[in-house]
Amino acid sequence: MSLRLAARFARRELRGGLHGFRIFLACLTLGVAAIAAVGSVRSGIEAGLEREGAALLGGDAEMRFTYRFANDAERTWMKDVATAISETVDFRSMAVVDRNGETERGLTQVKAVDAAYPLVGTPRLEPAMPLAEAFAGRDGRPGGVMDRILIDRLGLNIGDGFRLGTQEFILMATLVHEPDGAAEGFGLGPRTLVATAGLRNSGLLAPGTLFDTKYRLLLPSGSDLDSLSAEARARFEGSGLRWTDARNGAPGLSEFVERLGSFLVLVGLSGLAVGGVGVAAAVRSYLAGKTGVIATLRTLGADRSTIFQTYFIQIGVLSVLGILMGVALGGLAPVLLAPLIEARLPIPAAFSVYPAPLAEAAIYGLLTAFIFTLWPLARTEEVRAATLFRDALSGTRMLPPLRYLLAIGLGLALLVGVAILFSGTARLTLWTTGGLAFSLVLLAISAFGIRALSRRFSQTARGRPALRWALSAISGPREGAASVVLSLGLGLSVLAAVGQIDGNLRTAISGNLPEIAPSYFFVDIQQDQIDGFTGRLAEDPAVSRVETAPMLRGVVTRINGKPARDVAGDHWVVQGDRGLTYARDLPENTRLTAGTWWPADYDGPPQISFAQEEADEMGLSLGDTLTVNILGRDIQATITSFREVDFSTAGLGFVLTMNPAALAGAPHSFISTVYAEDAAEARVLRDLANTYPNITAIRVRDAIDRVSEVLAGLAAATSYGAAATLLTGFLVLIGAAAAGEQSRTYEAALLKTLGAARGRILSSFALRAAILGAAAGAVALAAGIAGGWAVSHFVLDTRFSIIWPSALGIVFGGVLATLLAGLAFAWRPLATPPARVLRDRE
Repeated sequence: MSLRLAARFARRELRGGLHGFRIFLACLTLGVAAIAAVGSVRSGIEAGLEREGAALLGGDAEMRFTYRFANDAERTWMKDVATAISETVDFRSMAVVDRNGETERGLTQVKAVDAAYPLVGTPRLEPAMPLAEAFAGRDGRPGGVMDRILIDRLGLNIGDGFRLGTQEFILMATLVHEPDGAAEGFGLGPRTLVATAGLRNSGLLAPGTLFDTKYRLLLPSGSDLDSLSAEARARFEGSGLRWTDARNGAPGLSEFVERLGSFLVLVGLSGLAVGGVGVAAAVRSYLAGKTGVIATLRTLGADRSTIFQTYFIQIGVLSVLGILMGVALGGLAPVLLAPLIEARLPIPAAFSVYPAPLAEAAIYGLLTAFIFTLWPLARTEEVRAATLFRDALSGTRMLPPLRYLLAIGLGLALLVGVAILFSGTARLTLWTTGGLAFSLVLLAISAFGIRALSRRFSQTARGRPALRWALSAISGPREGAASVVLSLGLGLSVLAAVGQIDGNLRTAISGNLPEIAPSYFFVDIQQDQIDGFTGRLAEDPAVSRVETAPMLRGVVTRINGKPARDVAGDHWVVQGDRGLTYARDLPENTRLTAGTWWPADYDGPPQISFAQEEADEMGLSLGDTLTVNILGRDIQATITSFREVDFSTAGLGFVLTMNPAALAGAPHSFISTVYAEDAAEARVLRDLANTYPNITAIRVRDAIDRVSEVLAGLAAATSYGAAATLLTGFLVLIGAAAAGEQSRTYEAALLKTLGAARGRILSSFALRAAILGAAAGAVALAAGIAGGWAVSHFVLDTRFSIIWPSALGIVFGGVLATLLAGLAFAWRPLATPPARVLRDRE
């Protein structure tokens, strides 16, 4: 028979409406909509970042230096290519307030600016005033503006005084909006904005202190950013210059958005996989209800391929309908909710209908529908006409013919390949795919195991009829145990994995630190202050340990004479500047893993001791040379040893340590970690800050809280994605419960005819739902813990421990979800008169 005839049959089938395909369409629509919405939001943010690139950056281009200001040659080049230049200085410090004999201190991220700032955009102050007026101050003291959170923390009012270093300032206004704030990246403290000239007598910008200078440039219209970037890097090669331009005004933010979006798309794919289970169950249930139609077609001479083509076309049309609804929902939702989303975003966004993410979601939907519908469709070819009149699919073999298995495998390979292409993260995609495959296999095996165990224990449940009926029903083919365990179990697995990952991240950041972490980090300790600093702490019995080290920052520019990025790729050590130190002797509690330490009096060619783990990741070996740019000076050194560096202790740890002679004469300061009793922390900080007002103290607990805030936002985003996956699983669960309503109606009729009370029958229905939910939750718990361990161990490289509250909540959620769905579809079978049901079955 021809394909045209199959199309005609499919068209007639479609005239029957969507009966039997509501869950099918809901699962497909929700899965595609989630991916389309995530992609649309990401595209909107990326478009906003691109559109506002100059405003975010504060100019058309930026030249950035560490520890120093631009030299004369660099300033001359900037004046030649730019129409306007603005210089900013960024560093951490302590804002100090003296009030009624008491002193309040707060860590702040200071930005000192010149009169040209900002070149693009306008800061918003409260009360409203020009920035120049705010900086003018009064009573002979320069002015400054602060974030509201810092003002509240220090108990300040407009007009009050505060101190940075040794310089007194007047708080003139609250900083409501910093136009280039998004480009500054993550900071440990709220922002304080002052004029650079106002810091002249503060003692905070001495040689060796930690600060960055940024030169924002306005360029003539039509300037070629590519050639200007290449010219600047070539002209000032080895100076430590870092170039950014308006094409990517906030590179760290763009990278974060891209990675988070990719991760959420993969979470959405997990939801689509859950929906795929529902799609397969819906197709199987629909075909089972088409016994008479298919049998009639076979009797009239329709061959196997015609029947397959008929329902393949029908389901294909419905799949396209579900995908279109999902694309429309996912594309329009961000546009309709744009005001709400933009209010929650600290960055610009331009929400619109973007074709690329919608096409991406549609491709995901098509491949998922193909993979999950082909299996049940293929099995119809193996069913004889006589069997179809009795039971649509139960008599077929478990696996479809080989050609269909190959087609399903090809579709799965295409889906994984497309996910890698679109997400740009092959490793994460493969981990996600492997986790989903592992979970599906585990859940499928568990579903068969649950049926087998139920069949066995139903024989031993004599004297407890409700339990025996529940176990007998679960062991039968009509209860849909596989659909319940697969759909709900996979949704719960994703949620369990996200919960375990989030919990272990939080534990890694904060949970284990109080016992091992220092009380404070002190930075910017000058060389003439270090002896007095350590002497004061040595006399304090409340201080248990003090670690100090010289602190410099440098950029690894070349490895073995080649550009560092060409050798080490995007490894974090070669991204931006890194902290480094020097040491004459091997530090205590430090173990060399390879090579030898330099002699105490060594003054030969520069040598480096490198962290072993990072060296392995970058492919470094003993004898390799590194070129490190420090304050514009290139130092080429040879790696002569590797050592263990444990950053998890929150103590001092440097990837690069050099011999002292290699850094002789380089201006630098010291960094220190202080371990003190909790009750003495405030006193230690007060004494040191009063004696050395230029130093900056970072309380470890405050830093942890700041990082935890970022993690909370990330956890919320991933939890929303996992919740969408779970919602899809619940829809599939409802579909499975609805599909089994007819069999429960017949079962209730038989039991009532034999004298069973409605309460006992309802108890049986509730027991089977609870057993299936507990089974799905338990298996999901195992899969989620395994997935969380794998991601924590291999991707995040953090320690793993089971977060039991989250884990037990998963099992309880599984029981509750199946119980609610089961009971929702139990009332009608109980209310149906037995006589009518039994007559219909005759």
